[in-house]
Amino acid sequence: MKSALITFAYFVLVFSAVNSMAENLDTRLLQSLGEVKYHELKSTGLKRSFHIFVDLPEDYLESDQSYPVIYLLDGGNTFPLMAAYHHYLRFGDETPKAILVGVSYGADTFKEGNWRSTDYTAPSDEREFWGGAAIFQKVLQDELLPLIEAAYRADPARRVIFGHSLGGQFVLFNALTKPELFSGHIASNPALHRNLPFFLKWQGKNDMPVKISKVFVSSGEFDDPIFRKPTMEWIEYWQAVTPRPWVLETRTLSGQTHLSATPEAFRQGLSWLFPEHDDP
Repeated sequence: MKSALITFAYFVLVFSAVNSMAENLDTRLLQSLGEVKYHELKSTGLKRSFHIFVDLPEDYLESDQSYPVIYLLDGGNTFPLMAAYHHYLRFGDETPKAILVGVSYGADTFKEGNWRSTDYTAPSDEREFWGGAAIFQKVLQDELLPLIEAAYRADPARRVIFGHSLGGQFVLFNALTKPELFSGHIASNPALHRNLPFFLKWQGKNDMPVKISKVFVSSGEFDDPIFRKPTMEWIEYWQAVTPRPWVLETRTLSGQTHLSATPEAFRQGLSWLFPEHDDP
């Protein structure tokens, strides 16, 4: 009995030590993440908070230059993935030095506080809780962009927004309503299956501008047909429109599914937006 108690106490001590080490982990030890900056954005427009994660270029502290900023929607998932991937691609100078900003809800489900189905979407007759994109866009414009550009050497002329699935829908929403907010848009497998007609016309308040931004839209070769079919309809429609409000690049990503396409869309989108960093 005494031996069993000693063994139990030993495992309790080991477990506590492991937990303590995990809680005190320095993200700089993950060299492809580095030191992650954090801001809580308490939105006055939406009366709820967003978790904002910031990854800085490797020479940020030694430099006085301003950098492009890549805003990642669904940042709770895309920020750790893309921040590490971006650092890895930097070894070969395949992507530009840039500030990455992840916009996160801190949860995966609506019950836990994830509002992506509202914030990222245009109205839909099929979903009464869709349609909050205009409000979310205003939060980005009036609250998030000023926060980042006041805290960091962020170049307002080189803002890029990246979104996947419903995040990709928001990227296209912004491109059709206020493309001047970002110099570059990357939409990966945009989910347009419930409100495609909204995206087949210019939605801005003023007359359609010409080539005011750049838009990169990609669709995975093996994306689910429910997503791929409306994306291809969108591509076919806007490829036939002249003049367009943006410079448009569209690609099918060979061998990619709905989720696996995300990092490849990020890489190819940045390569197209910043061609001086193409992989030779």
